[in-house]
Amino acid sequence: MDRVLGLELGADDYVVKPFSPRELALRVKRLLRSGQPAEEKLDRIQWKELCVDIPRHQATVKGKTIDLTATEFKLLTVLAQRRGRVQSREQLLQDVWEYDNLIDTRTVDTHMRRLREKLGPAAKYLDTVRGVGYRFVEE
Repeated sequence: MDRVLGLELGADDYVVKPFSPRELALRVKRLLRSGQPAEEKLDRIQWKELCVDIPRHQATVKGKTIDLTATEFKLLTVLAQRRGRVQSREQLLQDVWEYDNLIDTRTVDTHMRRLREKLGPAAKYLDTVRGVGYRFVEE
């Protein structure tokens, strides 16, 4: 009865004793994830000379199509959808590469370097936050 009453009164979740610490950690993680701001879900992201057309899987700079790999395109899309917000390397590894376990890798850095090379003048929108990760900046 207490569980039902708690949920009816607006509780997000209810844990009864005895409980598993692992279950509690997973429930907290889920609640924190659901409390994050919703990503901007657009079919097309336009910022000055850069355009990312998600359904067509195409990125252009000044009207010229940029040849990106699937991973580079997904990395650019994730950063552009979350523009202004710093994305840690670990978060990008989970969201772009779908790595479940956090491993020490320079994969993100390597892909960012290649992406910047391909974007040319639009690379200025991809900012490195030292010791943290990357973000799409709006000058």
